[in-house]
Amino acid sequence: MKHKLVTAAVVVFVLAGITMFNKYFEPKPATAAQEQESQEVKEKLEQNKAAAASKVLGPDEMKEPAPDVFKVKLETTKGDVLVEVHKEWAPLGAQRFYDLVKAGFYNDTRLFRMVTGFVVQWGINGDPAVNEKWDVKLKDEPVKQSNLKGYLSFAAGGPNTRTTQMFINLGDNTQLDTYTPGFAPFGKVVEGMEVVEHFNSKYDEQPTQTQSQMRTMGNAFTDKRFPGLDSIKSASIVP
Repeated sequence: MKHKLVTAAVVVFVLAGITMFNKYFEPKPATAAQEQESQEVKEKLEQNKAAAASKVLGPDEMKEPAPDVFKVKLETTKGDVLVEVHKEWAPLGAQRFYDLVKAGFYNDTRLFRMVTGFVVQWGINGDPAVNEKWDVKLKDEPVKQSNLKGYLSFAAGGPNTRTTQMFINLGDNTQLDTYTPGFAPFGKVVEGMEVVEHFNSKYDEQPTQTQSQMRTMGNAFTDKRFPGLDSIKSASIVP
């Protein structure tokens, strides 16, 4: 009988401890909401697992040299944008852009950073497996053209870190020419700049803080956290 009373007391003590722990260490509402959001995204990714086996080719599979000058049409949710690329401006950047477009990397990608008067940025694929496949860094190049309004450059997070993200200058950002590393333009918008200037700027810089989640969870995460972002529906080489 005495043994049973001791056991019961221990159980009561443990339960009281758990209750006290929960009282002071329950996750904050914001954290709980974020965890729920993450779980929903993971479930959606799991549901689409079969479709995640992407057909997008990787950089090692791209063998075609880019022309000296070529044009790319970006079909976006706001309209079409025509970009003209000059290989002599930044040969490595121009070739990487050509390969990415030919591989279909930019199809159904979100224009996640839109800072009015500064830049619009994109280049994270909706499939995490594709982002991993193209995580191959380029060496820096000399800045031969200035980052004037309408010019395109690859984004970078430090020396020799260019991969797939790029931006269009929405103003004359000549200060970007002398950064370390400098951002080397490889092309410019020749048609549709009015389209570029009207992409959704509601979230401003906010999405840039979640690039890790966008890369590893894809469009499922981006569309839930930042609904209404404009997109590049498709990108293609045109005559």
